Amino acid sequence: MNIFVGSLPFSIEEADLRESFEAYGAVDSVKIITDKFTGRSKGFGFVEMPNDDEAQKAIDELNGATVQGRAIVVNKSEPKPEGERRSFGGNRGGDSRGGFRGGNDRNSGGGYGGNSRGGDNRGGGNRGGY
Repeated sequence: MNIFVGSLPFSIEEADLRESFEAYGAVDSVKIITDKFTGRSKGFGFVEMPNDDEAQKAIDELNGATVQGRAIVVNKSEPKPEGERRSFGGNRGGDSRGGFRGGNDRNSGGGYGGNSRGGDNRGGGNRGGY
């Protein structure tokens, strides 16, 4: 069974998490999710246990337990249905074709590397990035 573990202290190591779950049975794998740029823990992870009864006992007893001063969340991990994947790209108020704070309405500037489309003399126009 795949188990989600959330609200983890940022300082916890995978070995510590494995040890907590091994008290309930065999553990196949432990993965704490980290930020790909900083390498810092995101505060959640996954534990894979082969025996569903042992996994359920671990969930029941560890959910809400205090680990390094934080109450952790432990529950069965359910895969996301296909088609509901989260997109991290897109338009955050700017032109989605690139740039930092590049706008795409009449009165916005091009931003830093952005693509301005149109505009007038009041602050838009083709001032595209630098």
